[in-house]
Amino acid sequence: MAERAKDIVVIMGRRPFTCAGCQEEFDRGSWFRMDDEGTLCLDCADLGHLEFLGSGNAALTRRAKKHSRLSAVVVQWARARNRYERQGILVEPGAIEQAEQECLADVEVRERRRQRDLVRREAEDEDLVERFAAAIRQQFPGCPELRAARIARHTVTRSSGRVGRSAAGRSLDPEAVRLAVVASVRHVDTPYENLLMGGFSRQEARDEVRDLVDEVLTGWQA
Repeated sequence: MAERAKDIVVIMGRRPFTCAGCQEEFDRGSWFRMDDEGTLCLDCADLGHLEFLGSGNAALTRRAKKHSRLSAVVVQWARARNRYERQGILVEPGAIEQAEQECLADVEVRERRRQRDLVRREAEDEDLVERFAAAIRQQFPGCPELRAARIARHTVTRSSGRVGRSAAGRSLDPEAVRLAVVASVRHVDTPYENLLMGGFSRQEARDEVRDLVDEVLTGWQA
């Protein structure tokens, strides 16, 4: 089995150097390649026709390298980490253009997929809101229809961390439904939040308004 060819490595120099091929002197920051002849400038290393593509876009880098017949990895010495770190690659100009076109096409595909997923999630969320509101009305038939809808929409908001987004909430577990209603009543129909602002602890404030919450729930269950 043939061994996989190693990457050609080009170094961003931190010091001036003299090319072993053309004998020209190069300033600090110039790029070079080390081989059996010594330190070579890019032209003498037959890499001068390549263009630099910086790191940061993995898909673009992968495709550009695939389409380039010749490529090199560009590294720079990181003094703080005491190692060479990759800065990008050198590839043929046409390879970069081809890779960019492919990535642009992907952007359109990803955007269409994102829009489809968004529509699907919105439909799923609306369905869950309707089903959760119906579950509230079933358990608390005296709860106003608009209020039930508001509670449902609030508690099932995606990524909210509320009980409606839990597994129990999505399955319309009666206890999860009750907890969502209790939370709404506590915040809307009692002075709970004023108590919190007045220095009560969360548990103290809940204890203080428990009878008011139970009174509302009892009325809605009638």
